[in-house]
Amino acid sequence: MRIMVIRLVAVVIVALVCSVAARAQGPASFAPSAGQAGFRAFLQDVRRDARHQGISAATLDRAFAGVAYLPHVIELDRRQPETTLTFQDYIDRVVTPTRRERGREMLAENRALLDAVSRKYGVAPRFIVALWGIESDFGRLTGDFSEVGALATLAYDGRRSAFFRKELINALVIVQRMHVDPRKMTGSWAGAMGQSQFMPSSFLNYAVSWTGDRPPDIWTNQADVFASIANYLAHVGWRPDESWGIAVTPPRGLDPALIGLGQRKSLASWAALGLVRANGGALQDAPIAASLIEPGGESGPALLVFDNFRVILRWNNSSYFATAVGYLADAVD
Repeated sequence: MRIMVIRLVAVVIVALVCSVAARAQGPASFAPSAGQAGFRAFLQDVRRDARHQGISAATLDRAFAGVAYLPHVIELDRRQPETTLTFQDYIDRVVTPTRRERGREMLAENRALLDAVSRKYGVAPRFIVALWGIESDFGRLTGDFSEVGALATLAYDGRRSAFFRKELINALVIVQRMHVDPRKMTGSWAGAMGQSQFMPSSFLNYAVSWTGDRPPDIWTNQADVFASIANYLAHVGWRPDESWGIAVTPPRGLDPALIGLGQRKSLASWAALGLVRANGGALQDAPIAASLIEPGGESGPALLVFDNFRVILRWNNSSYFATAVGYLADAVD
């Protein structure tokens, strides 16, 4: 009897441990049947929410046809690197010699179209090409995940559910309002779509059809890709007559409080403080405000960045990313 009691207690303890471990792991660790059942209930809740926001039942049937929970999306989300790359590591990875050369080829190959887009939106072709290159390697790496499936999975998962649920609703709006086939709405595991890697909210706000006679196609139509990138930048404050920034050498002993986007001074003021261009030349005496940043810290580089740098930050709020766009734009021109 005593042995039976001990065995019973052991079984209970093991069951409790397994139960706690399962709860700690969360939705991504559900067994397929339990996870899919919970996911289907979640989709029903999204359907109710979407109907209240004017999405038709027919649109929902089209968009959710065949949609299933995608465990691989959660695996990729959890697999994001925890350590931060150094600035130089990031630049070496993103602005490679191959990408620089390919960017020059793409600029030359599409020069007439890019010039036309530039005239309409006031964004220089080199910046359009740079963003295109960094976001999707000039259309080569756009992702093949179902947009609705990836967003639904991420919204269900719970880590950033409110954000991804809003983007899922936006994706449904695209299907209904812009008549985009949900089967062709593919993108990265995180929901960024097409060659410009727009989230659905960005698509609704900035994607355009270059010819204006059909829904925007940022997946296969280069004219729409270029126009949508330029339209985005133009709408968030791009200045056609300015560049993005220049490399400089600060003087020894410069007050560290002057470094950062919170400080804006004229080029003449920075020159008076002893800053010169990295090649040793004097700063141009132009009526333009700039901020001094050191994206890699004290190890360099030092950059004077203009308002267009801040515009690129509106696209992706990372000084590494914005600097990489500037570097690639300079390299392809």
